[in-house]
Amino acid sequence: MTNFSRRKFIFTTGAAAAASILAHGCTSNNSNSATTGESAPSANPAANVSTVANAPKVETTKAKLGFIALTDAAPLIIAKEKGFFAKYGMTDVEVIKQKSWPVTRDNLKIGSAGGGIDGAHILSPMPYLITINDQVPMYILARLNTNGQGISVANKFKELQVNLQSKTLKEAADKAKADKKALKVGMTFPGGTHDLWIRYWLAAGGINPDQDVVLEPVPPPQMVANMKVGTVDAFCVGEPWNAQLVSQKLGYSALVTGELWNNHPEKAFAMRKDWVDQNPNAAQAMLMAVLEAQQWCEKQENKEEMCKICADRKYFNVAAADIVERSKGNIDYGDGRTEKEFAYRMKFWADNASYPYKSHDIWFLTENIRWGYLPKDTKIKEMVEQVNREDLWKQAAKAIGVADAEIPTSISRGVETFFDGVKFDPENPEAYLQSLKIKKL
Repeated sequence: MTNFSRRKFIFTTGAAAAASILAHGCTSNNSNSATTGESAPSANPAANVSTVANAPKVETTKAKLGFIALTDAAPLIIAKEKGFFAKYGMTDVEVIKQKSWPVTRDNLKIGSAGGGIDGAHILSPMPYLITINDQVPMYILARLNTNGQGISVANKFKELQVNLQSKTLKEAADKAKADKKALKVGMTFPGGTHDLWIRYWLAAGGINPDQDVVLEPVPPPQMVANMKVGTVDAFCVGEPWNAQLVSQKLGYSALVTGELWNNHPEKAFAMRKDWVDQNPNAAQAMLMAVLEAQQWCEKQENKEEMCKICADRKYFNVAAADIVERSKGNIDYGDGRTEKEFAYRMKFWADNASYPYKSHDIWFLTENIRWGYLPKDTKIKEMVEQVNREDLWKQAAKAIGVADAEIPTSISRGVETFFDGVKFDPENPEAYLQSLKIKKL
């Protein structure tokens, strides 16, 4: 199968399979043409919500925000459905389903004035890629979550006991490559978090992700369908799609990504720079709402309701049971391993999950350089200073009464250690790059 026909299959045949397997109406579009997305939930104010006294005097009550059907979009959905946006004066916020990350990118590029969106639930590296490659300046206003993604593989690899150590997959990858039937690995967006997690995992086991396997972008809601029809042999994606793969007995989770890097940054709440600069009070109001929604989502007693809301047809269109257990930290890997209240669960607020550490964005840019998505001479720290608006996060946190003890005093979380013992010092990203054996540089 040629590269073209295989890619076409992923985004066409996979979509047809998704209709019956996943029982939702999401379709894929990985083209460069922009589209509003799949659906636009009502922008009407939440019932019985009045604006609070400390709400900023907003320049506009309207904003259009995109999301992908992933559990880590919950803060935006909850901010809408529980009335947090309305509480702070943003009574006409739309939270609009997007078909894929490329569609999210394209809609951010054109903005709401052109029929697109003003901001989004987004893969943390994407605001940088949009700013650098597409010349549309973006701001990261908050991190939406840490942890909570998974790397899953087809059942045919159970005998190999593929888990946190990808080296057990190397022989299969080498054999498939020799037979000119390379293993096909799904990720969600080139240079995005899922791409970087699976690349790191493969490379740590001696598998070159650019030479020993074939990496293909697949929209998150279509991962399970593609696994069923054999279009992908493994994938990295957020929930609920790993859990759904297990529940349908089509594969199993080799690992959850917190095992790769504990409390790793994942999605972000980002907006176009021009929108924020033109509407600073409205941006502040939305950030206050998102932070309050993150606090709400973090509480265990709210998980059931959170999952029920997100499972609705206008959002994920899946059974709430596919979301709730992993959101609570209860992991059924699908190969006999289970965890209860796992330390590597998805976090929305705990352990500074919401604060956008600049040191983490330095890692994302460094990894994009590692794999050739950005040039080696990219001015990493200058870009982080331009895009990361942790100062606005702190203002919003103080405005909603977050205790000083919960507001980080440093823009760096310090030296990070990965599962394979590799360390990343944000003060010296070049040394990190030099230490890596497998890279595209």
